[in-house]
Amino acid sequence: MQVVLRSDVESLGLRGEVVNVARGYARNYLLPRGLAELATPGLVRELERRDSIRARHEAQSTDEAQAIAKRLEAAELRFDVNAGPTGSLFGSVTATNVADRLWDDLKIRIDRRRLDVGTIKRIGRYTIPVEVFGDVTAELRLLVVPEGGELPPEEELEAAAAAEVEAAEEAAQLHAEAEALVEAEVTAEDPAAQEAVEAVVEPEPSAPTLDEPAA
Repeated sequence: MQVVLRSDVESLGLRGEVVNVARGYARNYLLPRGLAELATPGLVRELERRDSIRARHEAQSTDEAQAIAKRLEAAELRFDVNAGPTGSLFGSVTATNVADRLWDDLKIRIDRRRLDVGTIKRIGRYTIPVEVFGDVTAELRLLVVPEGGELPPEEELEAAAAAEVEAAEEAAQLHAEAEALVEAEVTAEDPAAQEAVEAVVEPEPSAPTLDEPAA
């Protein structure tokens, strides 16, 4: 079924896009959480009208694009976000967030699909490529800063990121060990499972040959 996304959904699409999804996924996840709404004909027409209006503000020539690129290169967008002690965001910064901020702060309209943002999930300094028009591109700087604070030095950011990766790897290892322990306990408590394991480990005696009579 077709739905209109009300928020960016990773691996699915950006806010305002019409996407095809499984009916169960829409009714059990997207719609109840307010992440999407049904793509009625009236809503789709309204989105197309808005896109047409927005397109008028985008670069229409190489000269316009070059002027916009210079403004982008000189700009730095700041996002104050809710983050944990290790710098991980409670949420993310997406292409839609950047496009909205460009319009709000600089009155520059850039199609979100031309912002190579991905999904930012940590505080830090970022430089993202922007396809302005044709072969005209620019580098846009972003600051993702914890609310009520400032960015720590680059060394601290790198150390925090490395510590979080190490913690995630340790958690994954502990999870794997716990699963193995549970599996071993289940096997020990289940005679049928234990017999199956023993049958694999200890093959049955081979059949007697002509030179070796059976007992």
